[in-house]
Amino acid sequence: MTTAETGLARLPAGESRWAELKREIKEAAAELGIDDIGFASADPFLSLKSILQDRRDKGYESGFEEPDLDKRVYPELSLEQPASLISIAVAYPSKMENPPKSAPGERRGILARAAWGRDYHQVLREAMEKLENFIRERVPEARIESMVDTGALVDRAVAERAGIGFKGKNCAIISPKWGSWIYLGELITNVPFPPDTPVEEDCGECTKCIDACPTGALVGPGELNAQRCISFLTQTKGFVEEEFMVKIGNRLYGCDTCQVVCPKNKGKSWNHRPELQPDPEKVKPLLLPLLDLSNREFKERFGDSAAAWRGKKPIQRNAVIALGNFKDPTSVPKLIDILLHDPRPELRGTAAWSLSQIGGMEAEDAIRRALDAEQDEEVQVRLRAAKQKLQASIGD
Repeated sequence: MTTAETGLARLPAGESRWAELKREIKEAAAELGIDDIGFASADPFLSLKSILQDRRDKGYESGFEEPDLDKRVYPELSLEQPASLISIAVAYPSKMENPPKSAPGERRGILARAAWGRDYHQVLREAMEKLENFIRERVPEARIESMVDTGALVDRAVAERAGIGFKGKNCAIISPKWGSWIYLGELITNVPFPPDTPVEEDCGECTKCIDACPTGALVGPGELNAQRCISFLTQTKGFVEEEFMVKIGNRLYGCDTCQVVCPKNKGKSWNHRPELQPDPEKVKPLLLPLLDLSNREFKERFGDSAAAWRGKKPIQRNAVIALGNFKDPTSVPKLIDILLHDPRPELRGTAAWSLSQIGGMEAEDAIRRALDAEQDEEVQVRLRAAKQKLQASIGD
């Protein structure tokens, strides 16, 4: 593509000009809030389209993706006459100092590491805005479109092409330096930067992530069924099937299992960004107080976290699930209160399951009372299942 075709005809011609600008950008990246940066062509991701279509046909999509597959494949549908893609990565911590302990009567949930610090959407957008300004100061006629997570392009495909890292069997981009503990964002521009070389490293014969996935959501190397992924399930609204509630454990938002077991992440944790460091009481919160938060209190406490984007309902539902998995009798009074009085059907039905996990005469009596009063059909189904489980446990 010529400079005339990219709309930069009045700018200095020749690759050396753009190679020099690329070098300047890489040297300034850290000051811009970027840990790694790579450049790639803006050619369509043609081989990706059949993969995306296959995922859709199999029902593996989460529903959070851009629905138009062409927009995910063709950069020109997001920016007219693109010449380059720029991928950026920001590294985040994987370890917490002095994490609080769970104890009887003081059970705790956990947020995934991607939600430990300040909302990464804001962090990446600020870094990309600085990068955009840096480029426009030197190329006033540059056209740039940036996107984070919710953009049309597949950020991992862009990062892989731009040499940030390789696509692991856990579907994450794994950087040789940073591991997979990185947030990704990308920019499309008409500036014809010379591309970087993709990373040649791969996972080899290792299948630890596939073997460790709690729900079997990793159906094969680099193939994820999002409908079974705990990270996705914790972000859904409504009811969760019992098969998955057991596997959720005490996770309130997200799941890190496939990254924690990855040998490429061994010894990698990044604490150079204060805004991304975890507040232990916030990312490993007590479950019972979490259930009493109002919308305003939830926003005040979690509003600057990526975990807040779906609101408090999914996280409170997950807290009820976690209490059931802990099987701590001290949580029974609160679960009964939710079962009998909470206006949200998904919380009442989930509380019924949690009470059946804990067991006891108090739980059984509450289930009976709830069955007499409950009007919601789905909650009634859950109540009958809970009653049956409790009766079976008493019979044992």
